[in-house]
Amino acid sequence: MTASSHLHRLDAAGGCPHARNAALLSQGAVAPVELPGGVQGAAVLGHHALKTFLSHPDVAKDPRHFTALREGRVPDGWPLTTFATVPGMTTADGADHRRLRTLVGEAFSRRRIAALHPFVSTTVDRLLGDLEQAALAADGVADLRRHFAMPLPMSVVCRLLGIDDAHTTRLHRLSNEVVATDLTPAQVHSANVEMAALLADLVAARAAQPGDDLTSALLAVRDEDGHRLSPEELIGTMLLLIVAGHETTLNLITNAVRALCAHRDQLALVQARKATWSDVVEETLRWDSPVSYFPFRYTTRDVALGGAVIPAGVPVLAGYSAAGRDRAAHGPDADRFDVLRKDRRHLSFGHGAHFCIGAPLARMEAALALAGLFERFPETDLAVPEEDLAPNSGFVGNSVLRLPVRVRRP
Repeated sequence: MTASSHLHRLDAAGGCPHARNAALLSQGAVAPVELPGGVQGAAVLGHHALKTFLSHPDVAKDPRHFTALREGRVPDGWPLTTFATVPGMTTADGADHRRLRTLVGEAFSRRRIAALHPFVSTTVDRLLGDLEQAALAADGVADLRRHFAMPLPMSVVCRLLGIDDAHTTRLHRLSNEVVATDLTPAQVHSANVEMAALLADLVAARAAQPGDDLTSALLAVRDEDGHRLSPEELIGTMLLLIVAGHETTLNLITNAVRALCAHRDQLALVQARKATWSDVVEETLRWDSPVSYFPFRYTTRDVALGGAVIPAGVPVLAGYSAAGRDRAAHGPDADRFDVLRKDRRHLSFGHGAHFCIGAPLARMEAALALAGLFERFPETDLAVPEEDLAPNSGFVGNSVLRLPVRVRRP
């Protein structure tokens, strides 16, 4: 595939991706990889190559182009099956993709996002109170990820979908499990069965009592004009919105707080109003993307890219965290976190037809979260050394499992 014939085996347990990315980028913008289960694929790592790849006419999302899966060579219980096969926008192309995207598009319109602003602000205030109470009960230290960064986007997604907040903890656990790369086949099966049953129950609840929410709107489409949305696509769309709608924003907020705590000079710039919270969000998206390697796209024929040829039919990962620190695109200081960086272009929300539909909402949530946190607790800092923070398991998401911080009012 590349000038180097070395096949890089992705660690199913994950870990911090940046050193691995740098080593792979030194060999080229595209790398052959071995996925769990011995499935061979590729990863596109360079910024310019990835931008081209994400909108390439010979690249598809439909798993019928995944040769090993079509030929039955993917092992049962493969941990990445959900990514490849869930019915919805992430596995559709062309007219099917446009149809599904249009059905949820209104929920992410500027008008709808603006209408969510007061809810997000109120939720930020409430969760900061919870964070403070958790810290007061533990010598001033609390897990920001658990008490703040996770429940904020999950509450927003649940409000969009008309799901009661009582389900948030279970939905978060199952979201992690259905997209994990380090589970056994039995664990993969169990997580998918439980998630499908829970979503079916939530759909039934909205069908019995419709409201002004996206699930009710999708149900109306399914029931009134079934050919526009099948029952399987409804469940797949809900799964996508729950997983993508909270996991990426959770990681974004967590990574931004880590970055600011480790770069107090950059935090000082924002507090002195020489930079904005939106600047922090964009630089975090570039410097420490919430997603490291996102599955999957498939080449419909051999595609020459970045000095390599990707064979037809292989599963290809989008290397967002690698592209964010690619020196060929971001210069020799690509590894530096700089909220005043003039060119912060990044691909963390994708590019082309599949650009993340929830990007404006994620940006708004993260900016309000950071502003609320550091305005109420301006001296927020890590309670443990950076090197003691355990990275997420799996190689898809990019963050840490816990973020213990010291929070106190000035």
